[in-house]
Amino acid sequence: MQIRFSDIDPLNHVNNSCIFQYYDVGRIHYLTDVLQESLKWSETTIVIVHIDADFLNPILQNDNIEVQTRISRIGNKSVTISQRIIDDKGLIKSTCVSIMSGFDRQKGQSTLIPQDFKQRFLDYEGVSSEQDLIS
Repeated sequence: MQIRFSDIDPLNHVNNSCIFQYYDVGRIHYLTDVLQESLKWSETTIVIVHIDADFLNPILQNDNIEVQTRISRIGNKSVTISQRIIDDKGLIKSTCVSIMSGFDRQKGQSTLIPQDFKQRFLDYEGVSSEQDLIS
């Protein structure tokens, strides 16, 4: 993940609002890898409905960091994504859990996640069932 000069706050740390942008980038890359295609946001049928992050250690401008992303739960209407930012020494800088819900754009309401969509996540994570995902 590239840390930009504009990400740094007056305390010389990456500002927490920028960390959420890092998690967004990680989610987009993960979803693109799982789906094996570029996301078409005007057609996307999954939206973020909850996000929660813990800031464990400051991220500094010269840190080499990466965002790790995986699915930790799949339900009928939602997918829980667990993420963390670590540096090149293995120090966990931040953790994040977000919940994405199936969404019917025409009705403006939540909807079931299609089974083939769920199966792509399971295949990517190398598990055979939703119960095999590690929280």
